[in-house]
Amino acid sequence: MSSPNTPTSDDQLIALAKDARERAYAPYSNYNVGCAIVTADGAVFTGANVENASYGLCICAERNAIAAAVCQGHRDLQTVAIVTQSSPPAAPCGLCRQTINEFCHVPSELRIILVNLKDERRDFSLAELLPHGFRGEHITP
Repeated sequence: MSSPNTPTSDDQLIALAKDARERAYAPYSNYNVGCAIVTADGAVFTGANVENASYGLCICAERNAIAAAVCQGHRDLQTVAIVTQSSPPAAPCGLCRQTINEFCHVPSELRIILVNLKDERRDFSLAELLPHGFRGEHITP
């Protein structure tokens, strides 16, 4: 979901992630996750996790938000806010970290804000969470 107005604060981005979390479909784990991302050009997209009885088909909130951005032509992430119920706030899984890496130019500059329902917060760069992520240029044909 794209927002016409770029959040002017981290708090607004976190609020969008909390709203997305409310729309999660997690009947098996009861672990709802919401994500809101801002692209380099200021577009905002949200996503929630969507589970499936075949667990391998589950889709994380972060990848849902990124897919929405890519479908709208936005491929340069700037900030990612993720809301979970864990204490401390949970970091994205490895698959999501690598997907975030695919859509950022400078991992040390991409901000990842982790928040939980108690408003505990942790802030990282992507480089801190994925210190040795690989990119397409690392793949040789």
